[in-house]
Amino acid sequence: MSEETKQPVEETPEVQTEPKEDAPQTEAAEQTAEKATKGKKKKEKGYTFTREQVEQMELAAKQLESVKDQFVRQTAEYENYRKRTTKEKENIYQDAKADTIKEFLAVYDNLERAAASEGGDDSPHKKGLEMIFQQVKDILAKLGVTEIEAAGKPFDPEKMNAVMHIDDENFGENEVAQVFQAGFELNGKVIRHAIVQVAN
Repeated sequence: MSEETKQPVEETPEVQTEPKEDAPQTEAAEQTAEKATKGKKKKEKGYTFTREQVEQMELAAKQLESVKDQFVRQTAEYENYRKRTTKEKENIYQDAKADTIKEFLAVYDNLERAAASEGGDDSPHKKGLEMIFQQVKDILAKLGVTEIEAAGKPFDPEKMNAVMHIDDENFGENEVAQVFQAGFELNGKVIRHAIVQVAN
């Protein structure tokens, strides 16, 4: 080996380059340019309108207010119409129900008379009539029909028809002494008045 190769190779020191003086100036220039563009973006554009355009806008605003008012009124009218028709349908249904039940009350009266007629309590015929009569009572109760309590009660012209008057000390004044035909109510509405005898 030669001496040249034995000597260690000298490392060359790294030279640090100092930033050029122009660099800070260019960065500052870029920042000011960005600020200027941002300032331009933030500025809002102003609009100018002619008198004719202002009048058109005012007219459009009035028309919009008028349409909104019409919409509110029509919505209220529709709601009232819906409630009214629902109530009318319910009333029609209740009236039809009352009319139908009224026709069956004659059958109720006949069954009541037949069940109360004299005969042996052990009679299968009478027991059958009483069962049928009870079944009719149950059906009427399910439909909301109740019998008007009249016997021994004060006379009520809203629910009763007086066909006879008697003088009897056993009863008070205007007290129902006898019921000739039972009266009925459907959900609080009288469908048949009770026919009664009233004490004076």
